[in-house]
Formats: sequence, structure tokens, C-alpha cells
Amino acid sequence: MVSNYLLLEEPMRMASILEPSKPNFFPAMTKIVGTLGPNSRSVEVISGCLKAGMSVARFDFSWGDAEFHQETLENLKVAIKTTKKLCAVMLDTVGPELLIVNKSEQPISLEEDTLVVLTPDQDKQATSNLLPINFSGLSKAVKKGDEIFIGQYLFTGGETTSVWLEVSEVKDEDVVCMIKNSATLAGPLYTLHVSQIRIDLPTLTDKDKEVISTFGLRNKIDYLSLSYARRAEDVRHARDFLSKLGDLSQTQIFAKIENVEGLIHFDEILQEADGIILARGNLGIDLPPEKVFLYQKEALYKCNIAGKPAVVTRVVDSMTDNLRPTRAEATDVANAVLDGTDAILLGAETLRGLYPIETISTVGRICAEAEKVYNQELYFKKTIKHVGEPMTHMESIASSAVRAAIKVKASVIICFTSSGRAARLIAKYRPTMPVLSVVIPRLQTNQLRWTFTGAFQARQSLIVRGLFPMLADPRHPSEFSNASNESVLKVALDHGKASGVIKPHDRVVVCQKVGDASIVKIIELQD
Repeated sequence: MVSNYLLLEEPMRMASILEPSKPNFFPAMTKIVGTLGPNSRSVEVISGCLKAGMSVARFDFSWGDAEFHQETLENLKVAIKTTKKLCAVMLDTVGPELLIVNKSEQPISLEEDTLVVLTPDQDKQATSNLLPINFSGLSKAVKKGDEIFIGQYLFTGGETTSVWLEVSEVKDEDVVCMIKNSATLAGPLYTLHVSQIRIDLPTLTDKDKEVISTFGLRNKIDYLSLSYARRAEDVRHARDFLSKLGDLSQTQIFAKIENVEGLIHFDEILQEADGIILARGNLGIDLPPEKVFLYQKEALYKCNIAGKPAVVTRVVDSMTDNLRPTRAEATDVANAVLDGTDAILLGAETLRGLYPIETISTVGRICAEAEKVYNQELYFKKTIKHVGEPMTHMESIASSAVRAAIKVKASVIICFTSSGRAARLIAKYRPTMPVLSVVIPRLQTNQLRWTFTGAFQARQSLIVRGLFPMLADPRHPSEFSNASNESVLKVALDHGKASGVIKPHDRVVVCQKVGDASIVKIIELQD
């Protein structure tokens, strides 16, 4: 198993733990993805979320219609302008998700050691002993002894809101189950998960395609969260679909690993996807509890070495209803950072939680503290060793920029890029200081009109640990002359000074391309 990168060589004074955290312009290097919903869709609350540290807004189409989400997105745009905080947009697909159909939306009480029937007949009313589902093939997929979990947000350990079933028998298209714990299913959304059983449904459903080609295309989404990704072919199919939708050809695909099948094919999925989401809610059901941490460490390590962003979910569930996380949850967030996550994804905590702003702020503070004891030197050596020799030109420049920045104790690394790839390579080596990714727009044409690229590339840095993008003036060419080079650098330095990241007499490492040459240089600032 890969060891985590906790700095143990320099024990800290215990008294220093009691010192208050210092506020920074960048709350943490680790990014926060917030799911917007009923309790987080007003301009005021979204503005608070952005100020607290949310850099990606997630729109979950498992619930709510397109009109509801569009209104929320319009409020997000207003909040971005008001706060002057960049925020990317992620669309989360529904995928082959099994749902309980409860037309009355009344709470359903289920009693331990009694039987309940799961039926594909959606015309029937949901009761304590009969639950209609949206899938007719369940009876063919399960057998006696299989485990099924049902709940509003899946099995969380809160035994009053989620239920554990065991299949007793299969009768034609119906599945008869024994209820293992008493629970009340309350709320409009009831998800059903069958442990370690393949459900024969497409990963990208017709409903998903309709949402992507309407809501997604209209709003030029930055990321597509591909739910229930099981094989590399799922990612390729989604990318082929996006490639036919104009601007969405630039949309990045994050494969959401939610079951054992996705775990088995993890390496091939990672190779095809732009990033990975470790959906620990569903996967925590498929895996034995004692195996979850092993999966997290190994999956994050693989993503780090590949230089692809990884996102961890389900960390502070209790903050949905409480102002403070449990001790275990606070430790879980910190361990995710030490294991190498790029971002933390908040679901119910911000979607329907009572304290969305406070949750984001709390998670950000925990991440910032964990980053202070991250052993970057050990990680850097392991990454260099894995990359091997000879390095590619870009890999060599990126690693050299990070090494130089650490040696001279630079306050920031400034990277000029058009595609964002150079900045992501620098971030791969986990520098201890922020990386200002200055995206230089490029002029391109589709034979009908000329457009500038750059906005997509800038926003897509917002999920990568330590990257903080800014979009340069499009009048500056991507291939720099000395004059334009110095002009853009001055803008970046001024931005760093205004944000408090760069101070007088600081050293700054700059990574840029001049003509055909890639250059790493160190600047020492004056007063």
C-alpha cells in the first residue's frame, strides 16, 4: 500500500496547534465543489459560498427539472459578478440509477424483520410492504442472499433514514426482501443500490443526453460528471457524444467511480478520463468498510502520478443538519488531503443542508491545516522516480519550476499557458505555494466566425489543487514578444500583490514559453 505523505520528520510544538489559523486570500490549495440546490440557490447564499471557498458549482440532475437548475445557474452568474470570484460549472448525470417510485411523497415506515416487495409496476402505490421501482430487470439481476440498500442519500449509518434489505426470494418480476433495520424513508428522493451486482443499463442514458444537449450546451458546462462509470468505453462514448455538440467538445469528463466494476477497471478509466470522482457513498456499500480507506489511498495515488485531478465525496455528512462536523469527519477531510485529493465534493451538505456556507468554510480550514503537514519533499521524489528518464520536455520544465520555487522559498509560481496543460503539470508536483495560471487566449475559427479560446481552460483549473487561474488580455499573442511578455507578467504580479499572495522582496518563479524555448526564471521583487 502507498504510504500517505504526512510530515513526520519535524514534530510540531503541541502549543502551536492552539494558535488561530491565519486567513489567506486563497483559503486552501485544495478545491471545494459545492452542490447547489434548495438551500443554496439564492444569490446571497451562493455569494457566501464563493467567498467561503467554493470554486466549482455542481448541478445534480438526479432531482429537479432543467428550469429549476437554470434559475440557480443564473443566480450563480450574478454571484460571480458580485463577488468577482471565478467558479466553474459541473453537470452531474443520473446514469443507470435505480429509484423508488413514491408518487404520494409521503413518508414510508419500514419495520425490522418484516418483508417488503420490490416491484417494477410503477402504477402501484408505495407502502410499508410494497415499493415500486423504475427498473424491470432487478429480478433477473439478483438472487437470494444479495444485499440492497435504500435511502434518500444512500446508506450513511443513520439507521433511521436508510434501510438495509436482504433478498429472500424472487417471484416473477418481483423481489421479496427481508428488512434488516427499521427506518422511515422521508423526502422525494429514494435511491436503490444493489451491492456488487451489475445493472444492465447504459451509463449515459437518453435522459442524460437530453440534459447535456440542452442545459449543458446552453451553459457551456466546464465538467461532465459521468455517474456510474464502469469501463473506459463509457468515457469514450460520452466524449464522442460531447464532440458533436460544438463548444462542449472542450468539456472535461470526470469519471465517477461508484461500484466494484468501476474499481476493477479503474486503470483503463483513468487513462481515458480527464479526472476521477471517488463516489464513496455508493462505493462504500459495494466495499467492506475495512477496505474503503485502501481504495481511497490507492486511487488517489494513481490519479496524482497520472497528473489528473481527483475528487473525494461524502466527508462531512453530519453538517447537513449540524454546524460542526464530527471528529471522525474532520479527520477524514484531513486524511483525504494527505492522501492526495485535489478537491472535496459536498453533496447534501450544501444542496439541502442548513449551513452550506459554514460547511464550505469549515472544510476549507481543515484542508488548509492538513496542507501544512503534507510532506511535499517525499511526494516530489516519488513522482520524479515514477516519471523516470528521459523526461519529456514539458515534464522537465514543470518539475524544475517546482524544485526552484521550493529551493528559493518563492511565494508563488506564475505559469503562462494557452491550453492549461503546463499549469496542470506543475500542479502535479504538488508545490507548497500557489500556482497562478495565466491563460493566454488563442484566436481560432470554424470557417464561419472567429472566437477566442481561454475561458474554458481558465475555469477548468478551478478543480486542480493549488491552481488559481486568471485570463490574460486577448490582445496579447500566445507566442510572446518581450514587450507583451513583460506586460502580462506585470498584470499577474499586480494580481498577486492585490490578493496578498505576493509581498515586497518576495521571490517569484515564472514558467513561460518564448518562441520555441521554455524558460523557468526567478524574480526577486523590489519595494
